Amino acid sequence: MDLGPMALIAAAIAVGLGALGAGIGNGLIISKTVEGIARQPEAKSTLQTTMFIGVGLVEALPIIGVVLAFIFYAAA
Repeated sequence: MDLGPMALIAAAIAVGLGALGAGIGNGLIISKTVEGIARQPEAKSTLQTTMFIGVGLVEALPIIGVVLAFIFYAAA
């Protein structure tokens, strides 16, 4: 049985869901950071540092998805 087309569909789903999840996660992180800065402006630097760490961790998900897509594509 040829798994070529199925592997390509799996790659597309992995990248698409990774991007969707990262977009939602980044939106939530940034909106809560802006809300926190609006409530306590003196904590801006601490909140921004925590936000950048969180965004970096969230961005790891689509990178893993792209790596999986390359692996699926190579298997096709």
